[in-house]
Amino acid sequence: MVRFYRFVLFTLVLAFVPYIVKSQNQTLGFHIVGDAKKVKIPFEIYSNLIVIPVIINNQLPLKFVLDTGVRTTILTEKAYSDILNLSYNKKYTIAGLGGDKLVEAYVTSGVSLTLPPYIKGKGHSMLVLEEDYLELRNYLGVNVNGILGYEVFSRFVVEINYDTRMLTLTTPEHFKKKRRYDEIPITIEDTKPYIQGTVTYKDGNKLDLKLMIDSGASHGLFLEEDSDDRIYIPENNIKSTLGRGLGGVLDGRIARLAKFEMGDEYWSDLIATFPEENAVLDSIKSTSVFRHGSIGGEILTRFKVIFNYPQEKIYLKKGKSYKKAFTYNLSGIVVKAKGSALQDYEIVAVREKSPGEAAGFKKGDRIVSINNVSTQNMTLSNIIAFLNAKENKRLRLRVRRDGEFYTNRFRLTKQI
Repeated sequence: MVRFYRFVLFTLVLAFVPYIVKSQNQTLGFHIVGDAKKVKIPFEIYSNLIVIPVIINNQLPLKFVLDTGVRTTILTEKAYSDILNLSYNKKYTIAGLGGDKLVEAYVTSGVSLTLPPYIKGKGHSMLVLEEDYLELRNYLGVNVNGILGYEVFSRFVVEINYDTRMLTLTTPEHFKKKRRYDEIPITIEDTKPYIQGTVTYKDGNKLDLKLMIDSGASHGLFLEEDSDDRIYIPENNIKSTLGRGLGGVLDGRIARLAKFEMGDEYWSDLIATFPEENAVLDSIKSTSVFRHGSIGGEILTRFKVIFNYPQEKIYLKKGKSYKKAFTYNLSGIVVKAKGSALQDYEIVAVREKSPGEAAGFKKGDRIVSINNVSTQNMTLSNIIAFLNAKENKRLRLRVRRDGEFYTNRFRLTKQI
């Protein structure tokens, strides 16, 4: 599986945006065309995120992340909605810490969304960002244009098979529980799913936690230190770039825990992510629901997962990746794709005391080749796979810096 640097796609939820529009004559929203009871939709995976095709107003084919953490559909760039001549109900300016402007966004309603070929929906509201503040396409290396969430999960029982990359949507009244799946209760609060989990620190401390299930985040376990006095960052940790929020790059700490339990499932020696306090604020998580953190794609991809919102249950069956070890960015180098073809690869962060820093690589370097293979023949996923392959793997990295070339070798190394 492609390794990414724990890209955290933080929830952007605005309570004043309705997630669906109703008229006196009909209830609008997603439905299956024809008499079928369920529909299968192939999807792509990038950095543990599910990417599906979406057509807006039967005209504009785009790609969206399927995210349990968002209430209202989000379009990441206003340029796309302008192509469709969509009208906007209101404009919002969202301020960050210190009152600095983070986001300008617009609300449009009455939008039709199609998940080709058999899922159609009318009357959707959509939040439209002025610019691609999250830089999804750059950090995933593929043209991703938006985020889709609760509108799908509220209408269907959603089965995600990460092994076959197949999404199955079933009408709730026709869903039948599959055999050999573990059933775990969840709660749906403020349109998002929550589950109970238990973490055990290496010093023996054991905590029961309330966690959001976040399919739109690449991390495994994400803990908010200020949510509970019992949560603390282990002494053996490293400072790292966690991902990108609305205001820019987000930093925090990563450390290993002894154990994480969820229902009958458990893992040992897993990695937990602890964001800086202002990083959480920067994510603009407008929700009144208390939680200790979240679980994301690094855990979900280990299963075949079925979300049953109407009955507040989740069903899990172990997948091919269930027993794989939890790893993190072993090079310490964070890369994003740039340019119209997304084939210009820029180093955007280098972790302190990492192999990448020791080898002299710097923020702003453009990667030209890896192990003598030109990056012009690679995708961002290929590059991330090289930089996060396995411990002790030797890499030869060549970069362009200020018009000159710099080359060095280093070994991938665990820091925790």
